[in-house]
Amino acid sequence: MTITWKVEELDRELADGYVYQVHYSVNGDDGTYTSRAVGTISLEKPETLIPFKDLTEETIIGWVKASLTKENADAITNVENALKTVIAEQRTPTRGKGLPWTTQA
Repeated sequence: MTITWKVEELDRELADGYVYQVHYSVNGDDGTYTSRAVGTISLEKPETLIPFKDLTEETIIGWVKASLTKENADAITNVENALKTVIAEQRTPTRGKGLPWTTQA
């Protein structure tokens, strides 16, 4: 299974390029089934700013993961495990929906 962290959008101040909010997604894919989680984190303004044009997705993902683990050391593992659980349920369902009087029970 592949887990991919992705930056979806950055909110920034135009005057100095300070990124104050990151919108991100975490995607799980086993080749057949997929699952997705999304989130937003706010960033405190650092003393030294990296110019906006010099930011990379890798840098931003590092900030996201650092922010998440600051509040909960297991946050990254928890998100990734939740995606794996959803895909496992898709692969081998243990629950279903439907009406007993239809053919899709």
